[in-house]
Amino acid sequence: MHPIGIFDSGYGGLTVFKSIRQQLPQYDYIYLGDNARAPYGDRSFETVYEYTLQAVKYLFNAGCPLIILACNTASAKVLRQIQEKDLPQLGNGNRILGVIRPSAEEIGKHTQTKHIGIVGTRGTINSQSYVLEIEKSYPDITVHQQACPMWVPIIENNEQHTPQADIQVQQDIQKLLGQSSDIDTLLLGCTHYPLLIDSIKNHVPEHINIVIQGDIVADKLENYLSRHPAMEERISKNQQIQFFTTDDAQVFDENATQFFGATVHSKQINLPK
Repeated sequence: MHPIGIFDSGYGGLTVFKSIRQQLPQYDYIYLGDNARAPYGDRSFETVYEYTLQAVKYLFNAGCPLIILACNTASAKVLRQIQEKDLPQLGNGNRILGVIRPSAEEIGKHTQTKHIGIVGTRGTINSQSYVLEIEKSYPDITVHQQACPMWVPIIENNEQHTPQADIQVQQDIQKLLGQSSDIDTLLLGCTHYPLLIDSIKNHVPEHINIVIQGDIVADKLENYLSRHPAMEERISKNQQIQFFTTDDAQVFDENATQFFGATVHSKQINLPK
């Protein structure tokens, strides 16, 4: 097998994987969640770099020629560093793609006022990665950002349907929308956040478009493979899926099903240091 590797710090990347799998079911896939060390949002650059590189090496060794970092924090903080510093030694023609650039390239199609809001982890927001990437494609768009450090822990602890979670979402959305009355588009800049979509919709005015990354990344991946036939030919096509977690497999399977929309059977692994 030479599957597409999909990595996230926890469960959130499964929302992206769900869209990819629906759109591109012919390929083989490995999903790896570093649940034992999640979340990554408040960790230092050095720590996120170390953890993400360990996962990348694992997936390359498992035969993946192409890896999707389905983690906004990892994509924001360390993707470029790994691509430039480590990939030449690890690569053998392999590639690593993130989720920020595809989302930034797409977001301009959703706004009329040219004011968009982004919610994400503290690491993603502080990196300014979305601001920089959106400016490349849409220099006339104004970006308003709000860090929501409690959202991922809420989701990872399966508390997204509690009153406390709804209050937290309301507070953070109000902080974002308070920055500008012109915001007409909201990008969920973390792959976990679709699990809070009901609460988010409750506190976002109806005229504001809510943009979720999964379908965007799936579209961009399909386009990438069509433009890189040599890579597409390297990926095996048996419609096989493997799930790995660095935490308890039974717990992962129970929680992952709601993210992936189907039954999940995983295996616990340890990432080599």
